[in-house]
Amino acid sequence: MHGNALRVSGLTTALAIILSLPTVFGLGGGVGLQAPVAPAAVEPAVAQPPPLSLLSPHPAEPARDPSAKHIEAKRRAPALLVHVRGGLIVRASPNPDARQIGTMPASSKYYHVPLVAWIRQVSANGRWGEVEIPYTWPQREGWIFIAGLGRDTTRVSVEVDLSQHRVTVTQLGHRLFSTLAAIGAPSTPTPPGRYFVTDRVPFSAGSSYGLFAFGISGIQPHLPPGWGGGDQLAIHGTNDPGSIGHSVSAGCVRVPESPLERLESLLRLGTPVVIHS
Repeated sequence: MHGNALRVSGLTTALAIILSLPTVFGLGGGVGLQAPVAPAAVEPAVAQPPPLSLLSPHPAEPARDPSAKHIEAKRRAPALLVHVRGGLIVRASPNPDARQIGTMPASSKYYHVPLVAWIRQVSANGRWGEVEIPYTWPQREGWIFIAGLGRDTTRVSVEVDLSQHRVTVTQLGHRLFSTLAAIGAPSTPTPPGRYFVTDRVPFSAGSSYGLFAFGISGIQPHLPPGWGGGDQLAIHGTNDPGSIGHSVSAGCVRVPESPLERLESLLRLGTPVVIHS
């Protein structure tokens, strides 16, 4: 993550739905960009829930410590991903009468890609899913009504170990590969938490963000003084390979180009990303 505003070039057709105006990504921008007006909070119409086997292999579990190491690397079943409808009510528990604690956005923060969210666990009746509310700090988790929502799964998850400056990619708990990475500087540390991929953005050769960036659902609460860009976190490449393995960024995670190419083929929208200290 660099101080220069990150400028998009050569976006593919798949990203044509994103803003046509010049924009910026990660901690590189968003300033002056008017966010779309969020629709009124809603819950999907009650529908007959699909079998639990189609939703998730895991019913609701006790809350877990997001700073604990190797939480998601031990995953032995595919992660459930749902296609979010804008304005979904997020409740404190899996109950229509539970307190509302927020709403889910319909799309990613700066690129307006339709949101695909990682469901951490599913209620016993299969109608509700626990999610982290995107782009909030401190992070907040709650429950959305998922019966009737489109869904996918992924066997891939990403673990970022800040203490080791290392990114590890696993498939159903088995390590596919691992790479050294650059992380946030001491004054702008990368915030730990559970996130998911919200954007997949290609860039031109020589970009300070490498050839590709993955926006994730987190924000940097400790922006550098005078920062003129946005606050969204990302995993991306770099044109400064000497920074790999060091704490130098404004909060994003930088990886070398070769691992970045592997990530590009593996990380779909909604892929879990767990960052721990």
